[in-house]
Amino acid sequence: MTRGISQLRRDDLLKAACEVIAAHGFGHTRTLDIARAAGVSQALLFYHFATKDQLFAQAFEYAARRDLDALARLERSAAPPLERMRTLLKLYSPAGSAKAWRLWIDAWSESMRSPALESTSRRLDLMWKDACQEVIENGVASGAFTCADPEGATWRILCLYDGLAVQATVHRGVLTRRRMAELVRTAVAAELGVSADDL
Repeated sequence: MTRGISQLRRDDLLKAACEVIAAHGFGHTRTLDIARAAGVSQALLFYHFATKDQLFAQAFEYAARRDLDALARLERSAAPPLERMRTLLKLYSPAGSAKAWRLWIDAWSESMRSPALESTSRRLDLMWKDACQEVIENGVASGAFTCADPEGATWRILCLYDGLAVQATVHRGVLTRRRMAELVRTAVAAELGVSADDL
């Protein structure tokens, strides 16, 4: 029972941390701000999280959990490779969750100064890359895709999406979501030997 209450308290603290970080950014969020938002003392906050860096890293993973759960469902899916690729591109798209993309961009930036956040963001990022590569490899094995280098294609596809998503999220109006989707579909189609109309 105590463990269950403790986990609920941690979840409440992580939820509060996510809300404060989303409003102020990692670089401008203080543990005092999170404690106040959660209605607890800083001492209790540090009872659950040893350092500010660990709190931020765990809050980032907590915020990313919904997308990671959707990714896990995709990985378990028995759908054809083309359908799985369409789903993965939709999940990865900032059109679905601009708030999540703002958090990712902020986390990448703060990761240059926070080893704990860097470790977490790298691990989560590689989960997406592993899932994408698996979809491509399955598509090649089934004959649905033609791709000599699934690992290279994965990096090119997701790094293109990352770069375009940063532009669309940070520099609003420079690149429309529609144009970004067209650019991604064209690039993915070229990488996988399929029609962009199918993506």
